[in-house]
Amino acid sequence: MTVTQIPQRAELVRRAADLVPLLREYAPKGEKLRRLPDETVAALDDLGVCRMRMPARYGGFECDARTMTEVSIHIGRGDASAAFTVAVWWITSWIIGLFPDETQDEVFADPRTRVCGTLAPTGTAVRAKGGGIVVNGRWAFNSGAQHSQWKVMSGVLTDAENGPEPFMAVVPVADMINLDDWYVSGLESSGSVTLVAEDLYVPANRWIPIAPLLTENYPTKKNAGVPVFRTPMIPAASASTVGKIVGIMKGAQEAFFERVPGRGITYTGYLDQRDAPLTHLQVAKAALKTDEAEYHAFRLADMVDRKNLAGEPWTMEERAYARVAMGRCCQLAKDAIDVLNTASGGSSVFRAVPIQRWERDIEVICLHALNHPDTNTELYGRILCGLESDSPYI
Repeated sequence: MTVTQIPQRAELVRRAADLVPLLREYAPKGEKLRRLPDETVAALDDLGVCRMRMPARYGGFECDARTMTEVSIHIGRGDASAAFTVAVWWITSWIIGLFPDETQDEVFADPRTRVCGTLAPTGTAVRAKGGGIVVNGRWAFNSGAQHSQWKVMSGVLTDAENGPEPFMAVVPVADMINLDDWYVSGLESSGSVTLVAEDLYVPANRWIPIAPLLTENYPTKKNAGVPVFRTPMIPAASASTVGKIVGIMKGAQEAFFERVPGRGITYTGYLDQRDAPLTHLQVAKAALKTDEAEYHAFRLADMVDRKNLAGEPWTMEERAYARVAMGRCCQLAKDAIDVLNTASGGSSVFRAVPIQRWERDIEVICLHALNHPDTNTELYGRILCGLESDSPYI
C-alpha cells in the first residue's frame, strides 16, 4: 500500500466499525433467508469490501493484509456469516488478479463485481477448440453465490498431454446450475450452495493450470510488480480469513457481556453473575484466548505485508505457519466461545439470544478443510520435523 492510501485504510477501518450494529440487526434475517440479506450486501458494497483486493486500475484499493485483518475483525464482530462470505470474496478477487490481464478486464469491468468460489478440484474437463475446455462437475460450499456474478472453480483436465492436470477457471455464475441445498446448523446466512456445471465451455483465457500458481508463476503481467499479488496462494488465503475469526470471538464476548449485568445463576446463591468467581475465570479464559488469536492474526498479516514489499521468497516453515495460524485462531475461537456459551445458561438456547449463533457458526468454520485446527497443526509439525509437505496446498 502506498503512503497516499494510508488515510483510505483508516477510513475503511472506521467505516467497518460503524457497520457492526447493522450487521447484527440483519443477522437473524439472514438465517431465515439462508443467505445474506440484501441490506447487508448493500452496506458491504458501500464500504467497498469487494474492491479491497481488486487491482487499482479497476478502481480497487489493493489493500494490504493488515488493513484486511482490521476490517474483517469489525465485520466478524457484527456477523460471522457476513465475515466468512467477505473473506471468500477477498480470496477469489485476489485469485482473479493472478489470471491473464484480459480475463481481469472482463471480470472487473464492474468494480462492484463479486466472485464466489472454492479451491477443491471436484470437476473434470476436456480440451475444446480454440484452447478452451469443456467442464463438468459440482462444487459445494459456494458462499455468497446468490450475490456473486462469477465463480472460481478447480478441477482436473483429464486429457492433458502429460496426464491429468489440475486447473483453475472462472465462469459466470449464471452459466451454472444453482442447487438450493444450504440447510445447515451454522453459517446459515452464508448461502454456501452447490453449483453444477454441465458441458460448460470455458474459453482459453478463463482457465489456467494450478501447478504454476502454487509456485507463484502467475499469468498476469500488469500485477507482476504489485506487492499484494506477490504472495503465495495459501498464505494469501490465510491472511484473508484470520481477522474474521478474531472478530467472531470479540462479537461473542460482547454478546455475552450484554446479558451479564443483573442476571443470576439459577440454583445458586448468585443474584448477579458478575459476582461469581466462576464467571471471573470463564471470561478471563475467553479474553486471553482472544488476545492470543489476535496475535497470530496480526503476526501473519505483518509477515505477508513485509515479505510482499521486500519481494522475499517464502520458506516452507513460513508457508506452514500461514496455515497453522489460521487453524490455531479457529481452535482458540471455538474454545473461547464454548466457554462463554457454557456460561450463558439454559436461556441462551433461544434463537433470540445471539450467543447460540456464535457457537454454531464457529463450529462450522472449524470444520472447513483449510481451517481445521488438527490438520493445520499436523502439517506445521511435519515441516518443523524437517519433512516435506504432504499437501500441495501450502
